[in-house]
Amino acid sequence: MKEFTLTVENYMVVPVDKVKKGSFKPATLDCFLLDKEDAPATEELRPAIIICPGGGYEHLSDREGKPVAKRFNTLGFSTFVLTYHIAPFEFPSSLCDLAVAVRTVREHAAEWGIDPERIAVMGFSAGGHLAASLCIHYKKEWLSSYLNNCAPEEIMPNACVLSYPVITSGEFGHQGSFENLLGMQSDADKAKKYKQDLVELVTLDRHVTEDVPPTFLWHTYEDSSVPVENSLLYLSALIEKGVLAEFHMFPFGCHGLALCNEESSGGCEKYIQPDCQGWPELAARFLNQAM
Repeated sequence: MKEFTLTVENYMVVPVDKVKKGSFKPATLDCFLLDKEDAPATEELRPAIIICPGGGYEHLSDREGKPVAKRFNTLGFSTFVLTYHIAPFEFPSSLCDLAVAVRTVREHAAEWGIDPERIAVMGFSAGGHLAASLCIHYKKEWLSSYLNNCAPEEIMPNACVLSYPVITSGEFGHQGSFENLLGMQSDADKAKKYKQDLVELVTLDRHVTEDVPPTFLWHTYEDSSVPVENSLLYLSALIEKGVLAEFHMFPFGCHGLALCNEESSGGCEKYIQPDCQGWPELAARFLNQAM
């Protein structure tokens, strides 16, 4: 196993007066690369997963980072945890971070023993919104323009895993995530029409096309922070466009379960939910079939 951290090239979008002096920190990528003997996979080149922790675009959850990366190492994936920009940095800063992370992994694929055609993105809650955003917008010229006019195939995920994702800004939306993402915390900002146009752009179930990569989703019925309707709306849009998808709704469990076990619980019992603990194996099987 090789572990190291890379700095991600930055494309930050933020009103300068909102950022405290010295807070322009770069995005980073924590890398957990498998050696040939580290996991039961037989192929010489490994599939890879770039993980986006949740936190409402306000903070990043440690529970949804390294523990998840280590778990998927045991399932045969080299993994990466992205520390992306959050409020007060605004859209599309975090999206650019993830796009550059995918491009970076693909550029180093041969060096790192990774198959460049099997790079998945994975996100939790607001991190799920980020992962799905790249899957939807990777072909858009406006995104490429932020990234020195890179080609879509450089930043395209080959598959996606969404864990209790934020998707919609509508009736079932997690409004705090969208306010943090778009810098809409004040009433004055909310009144600006261009921000309302951006709300439409980042309401993801409305922008699914047949070019979205295969997607695995899981959620719990009891999630009261980001209701399961977020996943259902996205799933419905995927089905309508003929995108390969798998969805699991578990009956019990709160929001933010991560691996649903003690390892990722942070010492909080509510995050231990045995009925949901098999989702990583389900997701790994899907990725191995879909990529």
